[in-house]
Amino acid sequence: MADRDRTPSERVDVCVVGAGPAGALVAHTLAERGHDVVVLEAGERFDADERLERMERAIRPAHGPLSVWNMGGERDAYSSTGERFYPLNRARVKGVGGTTLHWQGMVMRLHEGDFETRSRYGVASDWPIDYEDLRPYYARAEEALGVAGASDNPFAPPRERPHPMPAFPPSYSDSIFADACERLGVAMHSVPNARNSEPYDGESQCVGYGTCKPVCPSGAKYDATRTVDDAREAGARILDRVPVQRLEHDRAGETVEAAVYATPDGETHRQTARQFVVACGGVETPRLLLLSTSDAYPDGLANSSGLVGKYLMDHLFAGTGGVVDERTRQNHVGFLTSETHQFYDDPTEGTEEGIPRAEGDRAAFTPLKLEFFNYAGPSPVEMALGSEEFGDDLLASLRDGYGNSIAMGGLVGQRPRKGNYVGLDPSTTDDHGNPVPEINWGIDEATERSLRRANEIQEAILSELGVEITWQVGPEATGPAFHHMGTTRMGTDPDESVVSPRMRTHDLDNLWIAGSSVFVTGGAMNPTLTIAALALKVADHVDEVL
Repeated sequence: MADRDRTPSERVDVCVVGAGPAGALVAHTLAERGHDVVVLEAGERFDADERLERMERAIRPAHGPLSVWNMGGERDAYSSTGERFYPLNRARVKGVGGTTLHWQGMVMRLHEGDFETRSRYGVASDWPIDYEDLRPYYARAEEALGVAGASDNPFAPPRERPHPMPAFPPSYSDSIFADACERLGVAMHSVPNARNSEPYDGESQCVGYGTCKPVCPSGAKYDATRTVDDAREAGARILDRVPVQRLEHDRAGETVEAAVYATPDGETHRQTARQFVVACGGVETPRLLLLSTSDAYPDGLANSSGLVGKYLMDHLFAGTGGVVDERTRQNHVGFLTSETHQFYDDPTEGTEEGIPRAEGDRAAFTPLKLEFFNYAGPSPVEMALGSEEFGDDLLASLRDGYGNSIAMGGLVGQRPRKGNYVGLDPSTTDDHGNPVPEINWGIDEATERSLRRANEIQEAILSELGVEITWQVGPEATGPAFHHMGTTRMGTDPDESVVSPRMRTHDLDNLWIAGSSVFVTGGAMNPTLTIAALALKVADHVDEVL
């Protein structure tokens, strides 16, 4: 639980801003090593006993989706001004645990090529670290999050040991896809999940509620409250509902002196520390830096490069679905159990058995991964709510019309573009009078090309199954996966990046950034495992200087 005394501690070793997965892992690691740690979290600590009630909010039509985790209102206001509207609040949570409170729970490692897109393909930029640098941290992250998986992915980067838990077995709908994929030469493999396939870390194995997003009532899916609790047991102090308003630096502008935060009673306090780690995600991290202006940093803290907030990236959804003349057991599993990375490193690749090669070279595309959905089509509740029938007629319609939906999804990577950014909108303020985040976001041609390619492959597989395709999400109708990346990018050149390869800001010696905002490119993998790996790396580097 969070500390109800929200007054600041005496000057501590480390102040961590944000209690999502990155902040939690940094705090736990450093507290276990004997350092005095304080965590400042803007949102509340949610009671685990209320998760069944929150699941009901997600299911019952009387509640809006933002009410599940108390999002919305003046506190969470934002503006969207880019080529495409960005629905920021649809998939974020402010609170202890962060967005892992309602994430899907898929945890893949980036491929080796994701770190070297400039060297390999002549596009975007290389990371200043490579896969081998992160490889041991990926292993530690899988242990910390509790990952169920199998070493059956022939396209994945090399591993050093098996996943902590065995993979979930393929679903019934996976078996339907399997024959078609075999005929077309498409390799299916398991999905690593941060949910318990067996009891792990004091939590039970998954019991199949099927409401993984937006809430897991059983606790079998990892969320960062586990790690926050571990940090607290190791001696860290956790303060909730204390949004940090700004960071203040010393007279020379070389180090951060204090995090200024507000409390629910309207008071403002200063938490001093030797080292500061900002871990607020790809939107709130740059916003905090931009709000922390001074004479030395008129454009925002750590922003001498002018790149704080720039190069916002996300993943885009591609999907195709329809109905087939057999039962598919749709919605019996609330998460993915099978996918394919066969076209990830080279989306132009075809198969001899039936997937045609795409036109163009590799440099014209972004990475893509394809997913075999276990939760295709409407639920019986959705069908009943949308029907004008009642009683036995409604029951008969549900029996006849439910259970034969099938679909594929996928994520497509986005090129980093300076014109995609998180800024400040002074025309609108939050509940503390601060400018809200402004999201300026659009999609490049390479991403659109990969979305079309994903749809082509999905159509080929579903057509092989004899599916009547009834819907498709591609370049024209796509939306974000809400993976905010790249807004305080990592690099060796202070003029072209915000943080060093150690994730310390170039401008201030004691200010570090943990999270997806340091990504240089985003690949097409769900980012949380990489966030966790980088957080553990940050913790090691902070430990070295304490």
